[in-house]
Amino acid sequence: MSQQSATPPRRPANALVRPLIGLAVPVGAVIVALTIGAIMLLSLGANPISGYAALLDGAFGGWNELADTSIKAMPLLLVGVGICIAFRAGVINIGGEGQIIAGAVASTTVALLVPDLPRLILVPLVLIGGAVGGGIWGAIPGALKAYAGVNEILSTIMMNIVAAQFLSFLLQDWLTDKAAGAIKIQQTERLSASADMPLLPGGTRLHLGVLVAIGVAVVGYILLFRSALGVRLRAVGHNPDASRYAGMPVKKSIVQALAFSGACAGIAGAVLVFGSESHRLIADGGSAGFTQSAGFNGIVAALFGALHPLSVIPASFFFGGMLTGGIALQQELQVPAALIVALNGIVVLFVVGSFKLRGRLQAWAESPGDGFTAAVSDPLDDADQTLQEASDG
Repeated sequence: MSQQSATPPRRPANALVRPLIGLAVPVGAVIVALTIGAIMLLSLGANPISGYAALLDGAFGGWNELADTSIKAMPLLLVGVGICIAFRAGVINIGGEGQIIAGAVASTTVALLVPDLPRLILVPLVLIGGAVGGGIWGAIPGALKAYAGVNEILSTIMMNIVAAQFLSFLLQDWLTDKAAGAIKIQQTERLSASADMPLLPGGTRLHLGVLVAIGVAVVGYILLFRSALGVRLRAVGHNPDASRYAGMPVKKSIVQALAFSGACAGIAGAVLVFGSESHRLIADGGSAGFTQSAGFNGIVAALFGALHPLSVIPASFFFGGMLTGGIALQQELQVPAALIVALNGIVVLFVVGSFKLRGRLQAWAESPGDGFTAAVSDPLDDADQTLQEASDG
C-alpha cells in the first residue's frame, strides 16, 4: 500500500500578500533606521525634522537634484545588477571596485587608441571596452574558483587591491597627462570629446549613462529569468551537484557568472570616466575617489533590491538619494560628516537584517496554515522549481 505524505501541500500565496510583504519589511526597516538616526541628531542638539527635510530636498527636491541622484545611483545600479547575476549562480562577487577600475582602464585605452572616430561609433566602443575589461577581471576569480577551488570572496577582494595598484602604476607615467609638465597629477589628458556621454534633454547633468544602466538592468533580468542560460546559472546556484548530474557545465557557469558580473561593473567604470565633468581617468587621492566606493555600495543596493535586477533600479535610486541628500543634511545642520556615514550604515544594517524576517513572512504566507513554525521548517524553496525548469528546457 502506497504511503501518502502527511504534509499538506503549500497553498499559493495571495497575489497581493507576497509583494506587500516584500515592500513593507524593507520600508519598515528604513523607518526604524531613520528613527535611530533622529535620536543621534537630537543627541548632537540638531533638529532631525529640519535635517530630514534637507535630505529629501537635496535628493529629490528638483530636476537638478533628481539628476544628481540618478547620476550617483548609476554605478550602484550597474554593480548591483552584476551582484544579482553572480549571486543567482551561487557565487559572491566582492570585486566590484577592481572591476570598475579594469573597465575604466580598458575604455580609456580604447579612447586613446582611436580618438578621432565619430561619437556614434566611439561611445559604444568605450562601453564595450569597459564591459570587456570588467568581464576579464571578473572571469579571473571565477576561473580560480571553478578550476582551483579558490574562495571567490578572498580572490575578488585581492583583485580589488591589484586593480587599484595597477591604476596607480599606469597613472604614474604611462597614461599621465604630459601637458602638466613637471607637476605629475594622477590623471590622463582630456579624453576625446567624441567619447563623452551625451547629455539628456532638460538642461541638467543627466547623461546617457543613466539610460545605459537601466538598459543593463533590463538585459540582466532577461538573461536570468527569460533565457536558457539564466535557467542554467540559477540551477547551478541552487544545487551544483544536481546540476552536474543533469549534465550542466557547472565550472563554466561559475566563470560565466563572474564574467557577466564583472562586465556590468566594467560598464560602470566606463561611464564614470566618460560621463564625468572632467572626462579623464583620475586616481589622484586614491582609487576610491574615482570609484566612489560604488563597488561596495552596489552590493547593498542589490541586497535592498532582493537580488532582482529590476528591483535594484529603485533600490539604487534610493541609496543614490541617501548619498546626495546626506550632503544637504550635513550642510543644513552643520553636523560632522561621520554622522552621515553612520546614518547610511544604520540604514544598511537594518535593511540587510530585515531580509530574514521578510523571507519568513513570505514563507508563512505560502505555508499550509501552521504559522511561522511550518514556514521555517518547510525545506522547499525555489531550487526545485528552477531545476525542473532546467530539466524541461
